[in-house]
This record gives sequence, structure tokens and C-alpha cells, in this order.
Amino acid sequence: MKINQTAISLNVPDVGASVAFAKTHFGFTEAMSADGFVSLEHVDVGVNVIFLATGLASFKPATIAGSAGQGLLLALVVDDIDAEFERIQKAGAHVVTAPETEPWGERFCQFSDPNGLVWQLVQWVASDTE
Repeated sequence: MKINQTAISLNVPDVGASVAFAKTHFGFTEAMSADGFVSLEHVDVGVNVIFLATGLASFKPATIAGSAGQGLLLALVVDDIDAEFERIQKAGAHVVTAPETEPWGERFCQFSDPNGLVWQLVQWVASDTE
């Protein structure tokens, strides 16, 4: 199998709010849009983040057409998590988790967008077990 591109598609009540959050705080840009749909891309990564308005008739399968978010983290790996945390916090994003480091070397912080989606930044550092 040759995969040409990948995307994550998320149903949200307010597409514009999540789009603005991703553009403002994480540098995503709009690749395409239509009524109830926006696809975002980022120059540094090979994945698109797509926001769909909850309740679109075209969503298949209809049995899972509810809002995204429960148990979902949008994780982005960065080089300097502390600088990014400070920048995003100062810009007014809602902080869910301030930077902390797991014993296995995952340093992370989390923000939530206006639809309650959790955006997690990750930086890999030396682990306690090394």
C-alpha cells in the first residue's frame, strides 16, 4: 500500500472556532473549505486536520456522527515545548495541563479549543530510566 496523505477528521459544533484556534496558536492554514467543512494543513507536517460541523447529512456512518473530543488528543511534537507553552498561554489559550514530564521522557502540555478539543504539545527529553 502506498499512502499519499493522511488526515484526521473531527466533528465539532463550531467549525470556525476550532479553525481559528488552530490557525492562531499552531500555524495551520486553510487548504480547502465548503459549507460545514474546513481542511487545514501545516507546512511542517504531512497531516491535514479537518473540521466538520456536527450534524452534516453527508457524514458517514451516521451512527458515529456525534461531536469529537471524548478521549481524543491532537498531539503535535515540537522542539521547545516551554517556549511554545509560554507563547500560546500568553495568547490567551485555555491551559488544560501546564508542562510536565513523564518518567519515560515525554514532556507535554495541553490546551483546549473552544469546542473542548484537547491539543497536546510533546517534546521528547531524556527519560528517568536512561
